[in-house]
Amino acid sequence: MSSKSGGAKKKRNETDRLITANRKARYNYTIESEVETGLVLTGTEVKSLREGKSNLEQAYAGEKEGELFLYNAYIAEYEKGNRFNHRPRRARKLLLHRRELNRLIMATRRQGMTLAPLRLYFNEKGRVKLMLGLARGKKMQDKREREKERSWQRDKARLMRAKRL
Repeated sequence: MSSKSGGAKKKRNETDRLITANRKARYNYTIESEVETGLVLTGTEVKSLREGKSNLEQAYAGEKEGELFLYNAYIAEYEKGNRFNHRPRRARKLLLHRRELNRLIMATRRQGMTLAPLRLYFNEKGRVKLMLGLARGKKMQDKREREKERSWQRDKARLMRAKRL
């Protein structure tokens, strides 16, 4: 029996269609593990996501009454929606197996970790999925060190190309 989110990483399918990604999450956090979750969405939210009108920049996941919710994720109102349109920044419930849910909640409580949304996409069945990262915040020093290392690698590659010519 294989588990999608257990220990083995699921390969990203070519059929998975990216809606939006939170690129700043990897800059601000060290991602310990990733978990694929489902979301409870309304029809107008899904239609708006199909048009690609969403943003995860300021979004975060948190616990409320034993459940996980996605807060502050922006999904634009559907233009052709009527009075039943959704609120753009409402809290959205995340769908996880109970054991996985308990593991994430305990990690945030005990170890002071954060649940950072990494990317929102449609899977091969056309369902909206959220890749959630169990993350630890980086210190400013770590960010500077990482930037210095990347800069050196870039300069080194540039020097090697110049030497070859």
